[in-house]
Order: sequence, then C-alpha cells, then structure tokens
Amino acid sequence: MLIDLKGKVAIVTGAGRGVGRTIARTLADEGAIVVGTDIRDDLLEDAGAEWEQNGWPGAHLLCDVRDKTQCQAVADAAVERFDRIDILVNNAGVAGGGPVEALAEDDWDRNLDVNLKGTFLMCQAVTPVMKRQRWGRIINAASFAAIIPSLGAAAYASSKAGVASLTRVLAGELGPSNITVNCFAPGMIPTDMNRFADADPARQEALLDTLSLRQWGDPVDIANLVCFLASDLASYITGAMIDISGGKFATQMPWAAYRKER
Repeated sequence: MLIDLKGKVAIVTGAGRGVGRTIARTLADEGAIVVGTDIRDDLLEDAGAEWEQNGWPGAHLLCDVRDKTQCQAVADAAVERFDRIDILVNNAGVAGGGPVEALAEDDWDRNLDVNLKGTFLMCQAVTPVMKRQRWGRIINAASFAAIIPSLGAAAYASSKAGVASLTRVLAGELGPSNITVNCFAPGMIPTDMNRFADADPARQEALLDTLSLRQWGDPVDIANLVCFLASDLASYITGAMIDISGGKFATQMPWAAYRKER
C-alpha cells in the first residue's frame, strides 16, 4: 500500500521550523501542495527558499493563529490559489508556565490562546470548505501532557487536554461530511521549545527512563503519522488521540526492563 497525497492541498500551522517544518516538508515530498504558516517572516522566507529549491508547489503565509481574521485569510488564500483545502495540520504551539500558585495570567492566556483557541479558529476557517468538498482531514497536535500532565505545566496541559476534547467533538460534528478529525500525543521529541536533548545527562537519563523504547523521538516520526492520517489509508479513523511517545509509561516502571538487561 502506498500513501498517495498527490495534489492534496494541506495547511500546516507553525511550519517555519521544528516539527511543523518537518511535517510540511514530508507532506510536500509525498506530493501534497503545502500552505505553511508561521508567525515569523524570517522562518517563512527560509521555508519558501527550500520549497523553491525542491520545486514543491505551495505558499508560505504569515499568520498568528490567535487572530480569527488572519486564520480566515489563510483559508481564503488557499482556496483562491489552489481551489480547495484537503488537509489541516494544527501544529502551532507554545509551552511554559509554572506552579499554579505563581502562574502568571499572561502565561495561562498565551498557552490557551495559541494551543487551543488557535486550533479552534483554524478548524473553524477550513470547515466550510471541507464540507462543500465532502472530504477533509483535520489533524491536531495534542501532547502526552493531555494524558499525564507534569508539575508546573497546568497551562500547557490544560490547553492540550482541550485540544483532545475539541478533536472528539469535531469528529462527531463533521463525520456526516466525510471529514475525519484526529490528534496525536507526542512524548520525548527534542525541539527548540522543550530542549530535552540539551538537558544535563542526569536529567536526560531520568526522562528516557519513562519510555518503553528509551530513545528520543524524531520529528519525522510525527510527520509519518500525519501523512498516514491524512491519507485514504486512515479513512476509518476519527475522534482518536494517537499516542506517539515511544511507549511513555506504558508500564509503571519502563526503565526496569533495561536495568534487567544490564
């Protein structure tokens, strides 16, 4: 079986760097026409140069996903240039915060506005187009924090748990229009945002001890899952949150298997 995304029009938010850039690149390599968005002009310019070098069709648009007008403008531009929107990947996100007692209101608002409200606004912008087509794939970035939150991460975990619930509601609402809506829950994938791979060795060992596979994930792992969920091979999957965490806490003490081997 082959994943065939040729000619599909995909919007990927937060596509300027990191996981979002890898998702956009992988979709383009699979034949999709990618409309990448980001909040930074310099990252969009760099991505545009890569697209031109590889001969990939698409566009790169400035967008703050907290702004309804900007989200709608991205959807309108995609339809104007490419006639349709087949895939939406809500990847744009932020993290940060602190203990609830000391958590700044601005930090709470930023997490909820970007991670949850941004996902909502982009879904709202593309839904009428997908309903007219009677075909669509919406794929949202949740987090393992939506399954088991971390101390000091109330704002981030709350926003991602909200994404998981939004995903299920949308799956139910859009099922009659042949639109699937799913989300994914990454675990230990080093990025500029979490800096897992830059932590001191003891901290890295402690983090890896939580994983059944006991190795860092790669952005390509996420991109491959997104391509699958965007394809016809996943036509009967909707309302799901897929754990792509390397088996994080699949057992109570995943590290025990590795210490036994030693």
